[in-house]
Amino acid sequence: MTKTKNVQKVIAPPATHMVGDGFRVHNFFPGTEEIDMVRMSPFILLDYNSLVEWPARETPRGVGVHPHRGFETVSIAYKGSVAHHDSAGNSGVINEGDVLWMTAASGILHKEYHEKEFSRKGGAFQMVQLWVNLPSDVKMSAPKYQAITNELMGKYEIPSDGGTIQVLAGSFMEVKGPANTFTPINIYNIELKKGTAITFNLDEHHNTGFLVIGGSVIVNKDNKVATNHFALFKNDGDEINLNAEEDSLILVLSGEPINEPVASYGPFVMNTREEIMQAYEDFNSGKFGYLAD
Repeated sequence: MTKTKNVQKVIAPPATHMVGDGFRVHNFFPGTEEIDMVRMSPFILLDYNSLVEWPARETPRGVGVHPHRGFETVSIAYKGSVAHHDSAGNSGVINEGDVLWMTAASGILHKEYHEKEFSRKGGAFQMVQLWVNLPSDVKMSAPKYQAITNELMGKYEIPSDGGTIQVLAGSFMEVKGPANTFTPINIYNIELKKGTAITFNLDEHHNTGFLVIGGSVIVNKDNKVATNHFALFKNDGDEINLNAEEDSLILVLSGEPINEPVASYGPFVMNTREEIMQAYEDFNSGKFGYLAD
């Protein structure tokens, strides 16, 4: 028997801050009072670059070389193009609708910036970066990289031409997403046309939140969630109803919590303070490899 998964709180976009000189983000967690690094586990950080117009520039904006250990970064491009390089030799470009899923695990150096031609022309830019925690038994596994283009996404067509559900990770109905994950995770982009209503289920015990990328929706018939707002759900049921007040795009995050201690400092997320200290020692001694600025 199903039971409604109720909204705990609708969170307005926090004030923006800059990450490097190319990403103007709202940090929904862990920077807000309602959500720390545990409440949305396995998702431990959500930076949202809401829609912004960047002027043309010859030198691309971005974030220079920086390390990561103990988790994964998931970058989702909604508008604009982002290029990246890492110390494992991976590089590429994610364009509108694409995703870069990087497993830092035992340690990697990384840099990301506006793609060269996008930077020269300027234009609309909108993206999300998630940090997804790793269980302790795989935190020190080898880094890996998944380039997921829009064409690879699983797609579920909503009946009566009501929209599309793009499945990045996990599954929706019989449609599976392409991302390989270490713990059970569902990540969807739900495109709903104005007036469309859908009802679906997510595990009662999974931490769940929605970010409205565009448009406005009514959740469970009485919670309005507008553009750039985040809906945090209680772990009290499994059924969710969405009704689009206008053409809307919603990022859905839901996953099984990792019930382990979290120790974090800067770009490292481990289980103990000692492991954080070891991460800095390994980084300073060059064990994360080399990546030119």
